[in-house]
Amino acid sequence: MYRALKERDLRPELMDDFSKGGEDLREALRHLRRLNRVFRAAAPTLYGVRRLWEATGRPRTFTVLDAGAGSGDVNRRLLGWAEASGIDMRITLADITQEACDEAAAFFRDEPRIEVRRCNVLSLEEGCADVVTGSQFLHHFDRAELPGVVGRMLKGARHGVVINDIHRHWIPWSAVWVAARVLSRNRYIRHDGPLSVAKGFRSADWEYLKEQLGAESFHYTWVPLFRYAVVIGKASASQADWSVPR
Repeated sequence: MYRALKERDLRPELMDDFSKGGEDLREALRHLRRLNRVFRAAAPTLYGVRRLWEATGRPRTFTVLDAGAGSGDVNRRLLGWAEASGIDMRITLADITQEACDEAAAFFRDEPRIEVRRCNVLSLEEGCADVVTGSQFLHHFDRAELPGVVGRMLKGARHGVVINDIHRHWIPWSAVWVAARVLSRNRYIRHDGPLSVAKGFRSADWEYLKEQLGAESFHYTWVPLFRYAVVIGKASASQADWSVPR
């Protein structure tokens, strides 16, 4: 296992096959929300969005587009923080699959601050949101694809990009393997859960991405439980002090 996790796993997840899906995929998205609660999946996204919000002068209105959002459940934490902080926050949940869009619309059916849009991240309009986020999204792409995908996210963002993804390590791999079998019998969850950890990242991967993007304002930090928060600021946020996590 230790050797297997030294490099990113190149195998595709079941969720990457857009020719299949249906109710099985919708169930997987519901069960994924359970795993996200257990493993505190929302924390890195909140960390990054808050840092960019502070770096841009703490505006009273703020927009976020979550690329590859799935059912978008991590954004509930963002909305709670925004409401407590007096921020008028609007979030667009964007995903390429109809199943994800349907689940997101059902999950947030009574939330007027959420808009659901079916689209490909590579087709994002320039400057379509203050911040573009990707939560457990980037690990679906191989090394050569990463700069292009994040570059497109940066074009879609007015102030910056926040990436929330998994630390490739045997401890989360083991924990997810067990949790996936305890909490779900869904084939997507049992197959893709551990594989997503094996497709995750380490510091060297973020250094590679930073070099490829040529980004001056590129900060990454490890966040419990075994996740990374990556914050890439544009000109409006480039003078921020990222040195002290909050």
